[in-house]
Amino acid sequence: MIDKTHSLPVAAQCRLLDISRGCTYYKAVPVSATELRLMRRLDELHLIYPFFGSRRLLVKVREDGFEVGRRHLATLMRRMGIEALYRKPRTSIGNQQHKVYPYLLKDVAITRPNQVWAADITYVPMACGFGYLVAILDLYSRKVLTHRLSNTMTTDFCVEALEEAVLRFGRPEVFNTDQGAQFTDAEFTGKLKAHGIAISMDGKGRWIDNVFVERLWRSVKYEDVYLKAYESLTEARRGLLSYFAMYNTARPHQSLDNRTPDAVYFATWVSEERKAA
Repeated sequence: MIDKTHSLPVAAQCRLLDISRGCTYYKAVPVSATELRLMRRLDELHLIYPFFGSRRLLVKVREDGFEVGRRHLATLMRRMGIEALYRKPRTSIGNQQHKVYPYLLKDVAITRPNQVWAADITYVPMACGFGYLVAILDLYSRKVLTHRLSNTMTTDFCVEALEEAVLRFGRPEVFNTDQGAQFTDAEFTGKLKAHGIAISMDGKGRWIDNVFVERLWRSVKYEDVYLKAYESLTEARRGLLSYFAMYNTARPHQSLDNRTPDAVYFATWVSEERKAA
């Protein structure tokens, strides 16, 4: 937007665009290799000890030889989007300006595909950086309907995943998420409303509601991401596309009587359509 070769001074261009002149001279500092290793280790520890907060994680990473203070470690945890999972005395709200919707799944039996979908975002370490992965899951069949990988924690890549899922598989009755800012954003909830989908959000003491998505993240990281150490987002996108195809079509699940998510999703879907006909 700012053209430093233009005859109009940079200060005047900034005034016209209503932006700070300082931001035109700012250059992002790349994340150091040591910090990337620390972030990956935090990610691994969070999967093993999801109930550990910054104090206990600090002890663990110092045992691994990392010299880091608790405040900096807590900053990295916020950047990665991870926090200790436990029963909290009050609801955690990602953005206080966003509307939070009630939890709709209490005592609800999930008995068919497209009854309830869930979404979540996780941190993805790479050899030279990191990204954020969102996935939309059908809770009945555990099928990963769509996913997107982004280098920022914005709302747009979540909206893209939602629109693709609805286009390819129809719409669910209920869509459940946590109260992260991406999911409470009016752009995301507006899409759900436009499709006539009931919005459900994990509430007070409901940390376990997205347990199936958390299990998915553990599988993705230990069976793919950590093994391959992707070099770039482009490489990671190709690799994750291949992994999720395998996850849906070839990987048996004990909770599904060793069937695949695709086998459960499409078999039940066809059966329901025949009954309706």
